[in-house]
Amino acid sequence: MMSLTKVSLIDVVKKQYVFKLKAYSQVFMSLIFLQLLAVLFSMNGVGSMGSSGGNVEVQVNYFSSDLVVAFTMLWGFITAILITTKAYRNDDFVFVANRVSSNLSNAVFLLTTSVVGGITAMLSSYLLKVIIYYFFKTTTILDAPIELLLGILSTTLYVFLFCALGYLVGTLVQISKVFTVLLPAVFFGALILEGLSGKTGTVASVFEFFFTESSLVLFIVKIIVTAGLLFSGAFVLSNRLEVRG
Repeated sequence: MMSLTKVSLIDVVKKQYVFKLKAYSQVFMSLIFLQLLAVLFSMNGVGSMGSSGGNVEVQVNYFSSDLVVAFTMLWGFITAILITTKAYRNDDFVFVANRVSSNLSNAVFLLTTSVVGGITAMLSSYLLKVIIYYFFKTTTILDAPIELLLGILSTTLYVFLFCALGYLVGTLVQISKVFTVLLPAVFFGALILEGLSGKTGTVASVFEFFFTESSLVLFIVKIIVTAGLLFSGAFVLSNRLEVRG
C-alpha cells in the first residue's frame, strides 16, 4: 500500500508539473522582456578607466550582465509569489490533488524556471558583447567556457533561492493580508536603521553570507539548505489555507 501511494503521488506531481509548464508559459515571456530591458540598461557600462601618454590614449569600459542577473532574481521572486495566489492554486484542482502534490509540483516548476533564468541570464552577456562590438566598434573579451558554466550554476541557485523566498512570502500573504504591509515595512525599516547606524546589520550580514562566499561547495550547500528550509516553511504554512471542497 505504501508503494502504491508513493507512485500515485509522483504521478500526480508529474501531471501537475507538465500542466504548469504549459499553462504558465507567460512567465517565460516576461523573463525575456525583463532580461532584454536589463541588457539595454547595461549598455551604459558599469565603469571605465583611461590613460594616455604622448599620442597614445587608452580607454577601457567595463560591461557586465550583473543587472540582468539581478532582474532575473527579481523575476523569480515575483513569479513564486504569483503561483501562490488563489487563482493559480485553483488550477491544481483540475487533477485529484492535495497540498503536498501542489507544493511539490510548484517547487519543481520553480526549479525549472530557475534553470531557464540562469542559462538565459548568462547567455545575455554574449548578446551584450555582440551589441557593444557592432554598435561601439570596441574589442570585447570572451569568458572561458568553465566561467560560463559556473556563472550558469551560481545564477540558477541564486534565482532558486529568491523563488523559495518568494514562495514563502506569497504563502504568508495568502494566510493574512497583513503581511503585505508588514514584510516590506520590516525589510525597508531594517535597511534604513542600518544606514543610519552605519553598522553591519541583519540585511548586510545576510547579503555577505550568500554573495561573498568564495568556496563553491559551501555556496551550493548554503543555497540548497536555505531554499529547502524556506520551501519547508511554506509547505507547513500552506496547510492553514482553506481546503477547496
